[in-house]
Amino acid sequence: METQAAAQAFTCLGHPGRLAVFRLLMRFAPRGVRPTEIAEALALKPNTLSHHLSDLTGCGLARVVREGRSLLYSVDLDRTEALITYLALDLGRARPDLLAPLTGERPMSERFNVLFICSGNSARSIFAEAALRDLGGARFNAHSAGTRPGTRLNPFALEVLARNGHDTATLRSKHIAEFQAEGAPRMDFVFTVCDTAAAEECPPWPGQPITGHWGLPDPVKAQGSDAEKALVFAQTYGALRRRIEAFVALPVASLDRIALQSRVDAIDTEAKD
Repeated sequence: METQAAAQAFTCLGHPGRLAVFRLLMRFAPRGVRPTEIAEALALKPNTLSHHLSDLTGCGLARVVREGRSLLYSVDLDRTEALITYLALDLGRARPDLLAPLTGERPMSERFNVLFICSGNSARSIFAEAALRDLGGARFNAHSAGTRPGTRLNPFALEVLARNGHDTATLRSKHIAEFQAEGAPRMDFVFTVCDTAAAEECPPWPGQPITGHWGLPDPVKAQGSDAEKALVFAQTYGALRRRIEAFVALPVASLDRIALQSRVDAIDTEAKD
């Protein structure tokens, strides 16, 4: 990246509001996000957000595509990579004491810790935890948590899991803080499975885990009869199970981090095609 382009990008990110928008877009990457969802998550007025998005697209850090009648904003990952490379190699002169946190490769273990996060930890993340526990075999330790968990699991979710042969006896709602505390297992993969959880501010996970966003609508909000609600829960379970099946099929141990992140990103995209 040329110095002038880097200076423009740094100037753009120098505003707290634009930086907050960019950080939120990064949490959804490579997915796009609607302006209404960004405004709600960051409590921004529409006209203020419009200015921030215009500046981010103008300096090349974000891009926008139209999907039907909606505009979707996403991070331009190539431009972002160029900016980070400029910061590390040009400004930082590739000093090893500065680059160690970025380049230190964490060896992959034989059994991978995976955490699924949603807001309530009563349905979607529980579906993912149960599916990975049973489909992943001895290769994975499956966990789930919520940013605002309830006290019990949703009964429709438990019914769907039982109907699909999953043991629900040990499943429980857990707060995300349980996995951020000292002594918690270090995660190899962290997935958000709802847009609310992805939009919320969380500290960086230690150990540089591979991250992914598999946002799905909350089945708890389904309306109608019990049969109609049960159908929505079953559809949500099916959508997550397909993603888990694709995930466990990955040759995790033989892929480098860049290839693995790319394959994880593709799972969500391919599941929606």
